[in-house]
Amino acid sequence: MKVMTMAEMAMNGESPEILFWVGCAGSFDQRAQKITKAFASILDKVGMRYAILGKEEACTGDPARRAGNEFLFQMMAYQNIQVLNGYGIKKIVTTCPHCFNTLKNEYPELGGNYEVIHHTTLLQQLIDEGRIQLKEGGAFKGKKISFHDSCYLGRANNIYEAPRKVLEALDAELVEMKRCRSKGLCCGAGGAQMFKEDEPGDKRINIERADEALATGAGFIAAACPFCNTMMTDGVKNREKENEVAVLDVAELVAQSMV
Repeated sequence: MKVMTMAEMAMNGESPEILFWVGCAGSFDQRAQKITKAFASILDKVGMRYAILGKEEACTGDPARRAGNEFLFQMMAYQNIQVLNGYGIKKIVTTCPHCFNTLKNEYPELGGNYEVIHHTTLLQQLIDEGRIQLKEGGAFKGKKISFHDSCYLGRANNIYEAPRKVLEALDAELVEMKRCRSKGLCCGAGGAQMFKEDEPGDKRINIERADEALATGAGFIAAACPFCNTMMTDGVKNREKENEVAVLDVAELVAQSMV
C-alpha cells in the first residue's frame, strides 16, 4: 500500500480530499502503528484521496501544554500551522482524540483553522454513505463489544454516538460499562499522565477501568484512542485476561469486517 505525502502530492500539482494526521503514537508506537495501517487500508479501499505529512508532521504539542510547558506547546503548534497553511490544508482526520482536540480547539487561536474530524466520525459517515461495505455475518456479528469513551473524544468534544453507531453496524452486541458516555472513567493516560510516574495510591486507574470493562462479559473492548488502547491492554494483561478479551481500535474492527 502506497501512502502519498503532501510533498509528493504538491510536486504533482495535486491536492487530497483529506489530510490524515497520524500523530506521535500512530507513527512510533508499535501497537498504534497497527491502528494507523488499519485506518489507511480503509481509506484506500473506499477510494478516498488522502495524504500524510510524513517527516513534516511534528507532535501537536498536547502533552507539553497539559504538562504546563506553554512555550514548548506554542513553538510546536506554530511549526505545524506553518506547514499546514503552506499546503493550504482545509480538512484533517486523525485517529487520536488528543491530536483531534488540539488541532480543532486550540490551533485556531494561533492561526490554524481547519475542519478536523475524528476517525470514528468519518467511519460512521462512510458507512452511512454506503462507501464502506461490510460482510454479511462478519467477524463480530453477535459478539459482545464494550466501548471505552476517551475523555478527549467524549467529555471534551461530546462525541459519543459515532463510535457506537459504527460498532452497531458490525452487528455486534454493544454492552455498556457501569460508567460510560459523559460519566465514563478516564483510562489514566490523559493530561500528559502517560509520560510520568505513578502517584501514590492503592490501584491504578487503568486497572480500575479494565475491571469495569471485564465486568461486562464482553469478548472485545473497543477504543478510539491510542493512549486508551495501551492503558486498557495493560489493564487486561494485569488481570491475566489477554487470551479471553481483545482490545481493538474501532478502525481495526471495521477493517476486519470489510468486504
